[in-house]
This record gives sequence, structure tokens and C-alpha cells, in this order.
Amino acid sequence: MEDSSPFWPALLIAVTSGAGVWLLRRSWQGKASRPGIVAGGWALIAASLIWPAWQLGPARGPFIALALVSAIALGVVASNYTVRQAKARAARESLAPEPSDRATTRWRETLRWLLAGPIGMVAAMGVGIAWAALVPGEQQTRLVVGGLIVPVVWGGCMAWTLADNRIIRATAVLVGVAVVSFGAAILKGFA
Repeated sequence: MEDSSPFWPALLIAVTSGAGVWLLRRSWQGKASRPGIVAGGWALIAASLIWPAWQLGPARGPFIALALVSAIALGVVASNYTVRQAKARAARESLAPEPSDRATTRWRETLRWLLAGPIGMVAAMGVGIAWAALVPGEQQTRLVVGGLIVPVVWGGCMAWTLADNRIIRATAVLVGVAVVSFGAAILKGFA
């Protein structure tokens, strides 16, 4: 079997799948149900996936067809993309106001900075160390997983601290997590 160029079959796949996706998009945009257009769209997409296996071979054909159908479908859907302006009223009634919308003082800013930075890091390190000390398994695995947990928990502490309006609650939780996790790790030990 000689190796033929996939250009013309790929072009035919692109045109067929593009027509099928366009039919599906057109049927879904209308208010009335159009089962004939939907069936035609799916039939064209199925034909553009099945035909290449016969034309280009059982391994290369479906691979090229799936890649092209996905790219063409994304292009058809993205061709109708519009950017809408946000309403000013909806932005003000948000469930999570921006940090700049909150009333702030110097001590709140300093405490929020400390919670997002060093205190959050200490709490995250406590969780990682407690994981390494308390979870069963090989020592090397526990150390690596505990080390990988630290940046994820620290990022979560930062995000929560900066998003929470109640700074005292965030302080209590982060200090409590640090004390409990380090205390549990000290009581258990790393044996």
C-alpha cells in the first residue's frame, strides 16, 4: 500500500464536517425544533469521521478526522462570539465585592498582608508537616507529598484571606490551623 497525500481527503473532511457543524448550529439557534436539520448535521459529521478510515487507513484516517472536526467545530462556534458590556448595577451587587470596595484601615491592611503572607505560609507548612508525620506510607512519599501540599494550601490561604471580609475570623482560623497541625505533628513524631 503506497502512502498517499492526506491533503485532498483532509480538505473534504474539513468541508463536510464544517457543513455538519454549521447545520447543527443553525438548528440550535432557531426556536422551532428542526429534526431534519439536526439529523443531517450529525450524518455529515459521522460521514466525515467514518470515511477517512477507508480512504486514509484505519490509524491515520480517524486521527486526522477527529482533529479536523474538533478544530472546525471550534471555529464555527467561535465565529459568532460577541463581547457584551457588563451592567454597572450587576457589578455593584456582586456576592464578593472587590477588596478596594471594602472599608479599610491601616491595621486591617497590615493584618491582611500578614495573613496572606507569613501567617498563611506557617499554616500551610503546618499542614504539610502534619501530612508527612501522620499519614501512613513510605517516608519519602510522605515527605514529597507533604512538600507539594504546602504551596497549594498557601495559595488557598492567600485567596481566602484576601476574599474574606471578616479579618478576625481569618486570623483565628489560620492561627488555629497552624497550632493544631504543628501540635499533631509534634505529638505523633516522624517515626
